[in-house]
Amino acid sequence: MGKALFFDIDGTIWDEGQRIPDSTREAFRLMKERGHRLFISSGRTRVFIPDAPLMPLGFDGVLAGCGTFVEFCGQVKFYHRIEEGEIQRVNGFLKEIGAAYILEGHRCIYADQERFPEGALFVQEVSKVLGENMVRVSGSEASLEVSKFCVNCLEDAGRQQELEQWLKGKYTVIHRDGNFVEVVPKGFSKATGIQKICDILGISHGDTYSFGDSTNDLDMLGYTAHSVAMGDGMQQAKDAAEYVTAPLKENGIYQACRHYGLI
Repeated sequence: MGKALFFDIDGTIWDEGQRIPDSTREAFRLMKERGHRLFISSGRTRVFIPDAPLMPLGFDGVLAGCGTFVEFCGQVKFYHRIEEGEIQRVNGFLKEIGAAYILEGHRCIYADQERFPEGALFVQEVSKVLGENMVRVSGSEASLEVSKFCVNCLEDAGRQQELEQWLKGKYTVIHRDGNFVEVVPKGFSKATGIQKICDILGISHGDTYSFGDSTNDLDMLGYTAHSVAMGDGMQQAKDAAEYVTAPLKENGIYQACRHYGLI
């Protein structure tokens, strides 16, 4: 029986320029030959995961939106959408405190770009990749379809603390590398997404492996039977992992797969 392997995208499969090392491609090819099942496990929602550069690598399924979405062989198996009244409440509060934020759904991502500092690279990247699937929040309030969201850290530390206090009852706040926080409904994470796909496919927990590099990978690194942190990843990820491999650009994925006898 093959193993089930779950891979973060950014900083794990590809670098900041979305370049995938040849050694990573070869590792995926060899693992597919051995009958292993490969899954993307990303904080990105599904609309922001491009199929063309990733799915030909041999992925069997996608866990997206920090566990709020599960897809297997192109079919949606699970999707958690924040209920309409709640996302209206969230949107109203974020506007009230003057936050810059992105609301993330299965089909669209919503943002008012003027709320972000001029030259904000993340929101520019999202807009470039998504095109018409990036929609303004203003004017779309009645039709928001959202499973998680991100908020730029507020310059005023007191307002930032107020924001996190307001969110903590219903949401998990993940501090990312940079100037924003990722906000996920409580009870959902990459680990819960892995649990769902294992339940669906009858995969044993002992056959699970995860690969990540940052704070939104901590739950899956702690959940799977075996876990790998990239050598150039965040220290928190390295501390949580069973094995720390080489940096992404130095054949990190390939080295880890050899270490575990997966290839």
